[in-house]
Amino acid sequence: MAVTVENLEKLERKITLSLPVDVIQNEVNNRLKKLARTVKMDGFRPGKVPMNVVAQRYGYSVHYEVMNDKVGEAFSVAANEAQLRVAGQPRISEKEGAPEGQLAFDAVFEVFPEVVINDLGTAEIERLSAEVTDEAIDKTLDILRKQRRSFAQRAQDAAAADGDRVTVDFEGKIDGEPFQGGKAEDFQYVVGEGQMLKEFEDAVRGMKSGESRTFPLAFPADYHGKDVAGKQADFLVTVKKIESSHMPEVDDALAKSLGIADGTVAGLRADIRKNLEREVKFRLLARNKQAVMDALLTKAELDLPNASVQAEVGRMIESTRADLKQRGLKDADSAPIPEEIVRPQAERRVRLGLVVAELVKKNDLLAKPEQIKAHIDDLAASYEKPEDVVRWYYGDRQRLADVEAAVIENNVTDYVLAQAKVTEKAIGFDELMAQQG
Repeated sequence: MAVTVENLEKLERKITLSLPVDVIQNEVNNRLKKLARTVKMDGFRPGKVPMNVVAQRYGYSVHYEVMNDKVGEAFSVAANEAQLRVAGQPRISEKEGAPEGQLAFDAVFEVFPEVVINDLGTAEIERLSAEVTDEAIDKTLDILRKQRRSFAQRAQDAAAADGDRVTVDFEGKIDGEPFQGGKAEDFQYVVGEGQMLKEFEDAVRGMKSGESRTFPLAFPADYHGKDVAGKQADFLVTVKKIESSHMPEVDDALAKSLGIADGTVAGLRADIRKNLEREVKFRLLARNKQAVMDALLTKAELDLPNASVQAEVGRMIESTRADLKQRGLKDADSAPIPEEIVRPQAERRVRLGLVVAELVKKNDLLAKPEQIKAHIDDLAASYEKPEDVVRWYYGDRQRLADVEAAVIENNVTDYVLAQAKVTEKAIGFDELMAQQG
């Protein structure tokens, strides 16, 4: 049958559905009969409950289920016949004035938009590059050495200096009153590594074991502890122990302790370079992908289906609550998260998803099996047993789907970069690593 589709606003459409009353009633009767064979009710043996009793008890709920099912089926058939790509769930309402023996419903819904991608040749994109230097390898070696350093107690009259591990008791007060988190005993930290605020470091540096000192400390306005942020406290600190640190030498023994196959310093540096190059590759890919997606959005024209945006808003809110719960926040499941906070990002995600899907469809950019395998091999290469990681990815459909989505984004990135006006820019290793990939 011909389906009449009425255009409302932008992406909103309306279809009128018609269902024969007898079809609905026949399905209700069939379901009630089936239910009667298994239902248990006081005073009756199983399967012997009279139909009128079953209908009285369950008739309304069964009728509701049937109506939902039949209207849903009718809408699906009508939408397919009209070749509509429906976004979200339709809003169904009963319509007055249906012919005798019929029920009529209006289904109002949104469709996915037409996506127009303008000339990508005019898009301007800055593509970043970076190299792993010997200096970067040296810094990584220092981090590995620090992780394996040992400590030895210093002489009683030795003053605390940068690199020493100190054990202290401290108590802070604001306006003469203690505050939460402002007191600790036998607290250890390494002087000069930025674990403590500058005023605290400056006060302890130069102190000797057994000494106490009172000093003022101004908490920064953006301090993570909201109760004390921007306030000034007075601290009393007592140094109980000072230990000097000793870092292992960069030698074959260190290489062996780190599991380097040939047990040499050269092998250790080569292994560090390989790992850093892999990290640089992924970070550059993420940064350049972000630049491509930003450029792609400037070249796309489309209306956003509100149903898709609203669904994404819901997902983001739930994801935020799950994150808060994992961090131990009380009542995270019901934490109030205003929609307007996440809506701009939700709109961007939906817009980008539609634009990328259009580009993939028009230019055959789907992920190929060999690309998926290469990407998984890259991800697994940094682990001790890569083959186990590969099996882990291939053993779960969702994990594999996530990899496939990443590969498709990489394909889109390469395609857009090949079309656009690209400016190359080299950045330092430290600059790249200091930012989120």
